[in-house]
Amino acid sequence: MICQLKSAFQRSRPTLLQDAAGAGALVIMLLVALHLPGMI
Repeated sequence: MICQLKSAFQRSRPTLLQDAAGAGALVIMLLVALHLPGMI
């Protein structure tokens, strides 16, 4: 079981990094969008 989890993580490592970068970009866009009304 642990060997299967390790191999699955190793195979999907590049995808996980891309997903984390995309999630971070979404959070930044959300924060900017929430602060825009206060700036105007």
